[in-house]
Amino acid sequence: MIKRLCSHTMPKIVLVLVCIVITAGCAGFENRGKAGAEEPLQQMQSLNGDAKISQSWQGDYPTAQLNLLPENQREHAVGFIGSTETFKAVWNAFKPEEAVPSIDFNNNFVIFAKNTQFYNRIRIGKVNVTNGVAEVLAMETMSARPIENKVAMSLVVLNRQGITGIQSDDKVIQIYETK
Repeated sequence: MIKRLCSHTMPKIVLVLVCIVITAGCAGFENRGKAGAEEPLQQMQSLNGDAKISQSWQGDYPTAQLNLLPENQREHAVGFIGSTETFKAVWNAFKPEEAVPSIDFNNNFVIFAKNTQFYNRIRIGKVNVTNGVAEVLAMETMSARPIENKVAMSLVVLNRQGITGIQSDDKVIQIYETK
C-alpha cells in the first residue's frame, strides 16, 4: 500500500515543485520591457570584474569649456557622460577637428578622467567593477605645472549593463538613464 501510494504521489509532488520553481523564476522577468523596470533589473545583475573598454581617446580639454561636463561632476577627477547631447558638446570642445564618434547611449556611456590640480597627461587603462560600482584606474604623468587654460582628459566607452555607479574620490556617482 505504501509503495503504491509513493509511486503515484511522488511524480505529482515533483511536478508541483517544478511548477513552483518555474513560476518563481519567471516572476522576476514579468516587468521586463515595462517603463521604469530596467533600473531594478540592472541592479539585480551588477557586474563584478573588469569592464570592457570599447573605445578610448586622450587629449587636452579647454578649462573654459568645463561647464559642458555634467553639472554635478565638473569638479571631480572622474565622471560620466550618459547622453548624446552632452557627449557632442564635450567632444566638440575636446576634439573640434574630428567628427563626433557614434555611441549608442541606450547601451553604453562614456567615463572621463581629467586633471584637477596639475596638468598631467592622463590615460584610463582599466575599469574595475565591484557590485556594480566602477573604479577607474588611470595613469598620468607627474608634473608640477599648474592648470591654466587646459586639462588633460581621457574618455572611454563602456557598456551600461551591470554598472550602477562610478567611484569618484570618496563618493559614488550614480549612473542614471539618459540618452
